[in-house]
Amino acid sequence: MAGATGECQGRQSGEDRMEVVKITPRGYCHGVVEAIRIAKREGAAANGEPVTMLGYLVHNEHVTTELSENGVTLVADEDRHEGLSRIDRGTVIITAHGAAPAVLEAARKKGLRVVDATCSDVTRTHALVSRLADSGYEIVYIGKRGHPEPAGAIGQAPDHTHLVETLEDVEGLDLPKGRPLAVTCQTTLSMWDTEKIIQRLKERFPSIEVHNEICRATQERQEGAVAAARRVDCVVVVGSPRSSNSQRLVQVVENLTGKRAYLVDTAAELDPSWFNGARTVGVTSGASTPTHITRSVIEALEQL
Repeated sequence: MAGATGECQGRQSGEDRMEVVKITPRGYCHGVVEAIRIAKREGAAANGEPVTMLGYLVHNEHVTTELSENGVTLVADEDRHEGLSRIDRGTVIITAHGAAPAVLEAARKKGLRVVDATCSDVTRTHALVSRLADSGYEIVYIGKRGHPEPAGAIGQAPDHTHLVETLEDVEGLDLPKGRPLAVTCQTTLSMWDTEKIIQRLKERFPSIEVHNEICRATQERQEGAVAAARRVDCVVVVGSPRSSNSQRLVQVVENLTGKRAYLVDTAAELDPSWFNGARTVGVTSGASTPTHITRSVIEALEQL
């Protein structure tokens, strides 16, 4: 699946094979590694009891398949409460994106054993939102509508947390008067887009307290991709269309460098015509992309 249409520019027909530049850092972040470790541990220890992910543990179908082979099944409902209604017994795993306290409480009331695989960076944001709300703040949360991470974070203090995704959303904010304000965000957003929204919030609400929670893994992958993109003809991002951080890698490469970027889930999705004229192509991958999938894409590109 391409992030942009058209071809790379550079190499002329008949020249040597293009160089494949392996962008670093790429691939699994610490939160994904830990979530997969937890899920596999629970699958191995199940002793016949069902083990269920409440949503995609991480946003990658290859990981979901691997976990299924290790005894961990998926309930894919985007609404976590609806998903819980289809789990009657056993262990339920909270995904790396986290969940609202009301979801965890509902799971325990059903008698389910709850195992929390929330990324530690997301857990820190949950604690921040709770602490700010308890201190009397109204919180603006920058995030993607429909993504489970914002749902879990906002669920920490739903009456005092306001979701914005765009600059237009900032203009439409009508916040209660007389309460201190703070802004925080989803961990996997574009660094540059988030900064624009924060700056506009500071213009509208000069006293707003800023807590930028974009995680280090996201920042390092975006910075690495943008820096490499300036030296190559185009970029391939290996990752799932479901993955916010993979989509953001495509976005920042295209928006900040003007180079073409393509999102592929497997090597089979590569289109050789994308690379007509390319001397160099950079390859990176999202934080939930298995190493062997990225390696297969690199090998396929090296044969073009």
